[in-house]
Amino acid sequence: MRAKDQPTALDLPMVDPLPPETAKYFDVCQDKLGMIPNVLRAYAFDIDKLNAFTAMYNDLMLAGSGLSKLEREMIAVVVSSINKCFYCLTAHGAAVRQLSGDPALGEMMVMNWRAADLDARQTAMLGFAEKVTKTSAEVTEADRQALRDVGFSDRDIFDIASVTGFFNMSNRVASAIDMRPNPEYHASAR
Repeated sequence: MRAKDQPTALDLPMVDPLPPETAKYFDVCQDKLGMIPNVLRAYAFDIDKLNAFTAMYNDLMLAGSGLSKLEREMIAVVVSSINKCFYCLTAHGAAVRQLSGDPALGEMMVMNWRAADLDARQTAMLGFAEKVTKTSAEVTEADRQALRDVGFSDRDIFDIASVTGFFNMSNRVASAIDMRPNPEYHASAR
């Protein structure tokens, strides 16, 4: 039986004690978010895996980009909705609610992004993310050109593809190990 505070269905305890850099990172999460996201706890059984995951996540989701943080979170939610990833839908749905200031938008993104009142740029971006998630081998130059036509640069297209790919990978890992979202996400930004 799974312990109540166990982040996944696997028995992979966190490294104890955590290296000082990891402990500091977890303290920053606790201070900023009021919790340590279970995805970090899930990876903390292997500090090298945790560091690789957080480096990629932080680069894709927080570093400079032609995509806003909200747009990147919207991609995360659309991909996670297609893949039915409970962890990512809950965590990134909360981020969409928070960043947009619109709880209804967060719910629409989780359920059916096409129900949301989106501009042409967002619609093209999310349509591309959906196609990459469902049928990436069918992406053509016309799909990339459609993104350019609404103002995305080639660098932006790379970022859209990278965020999409990262969440496809993350969704599959989270679902396979039954990663559970922190309870705090459910009530966040409502």
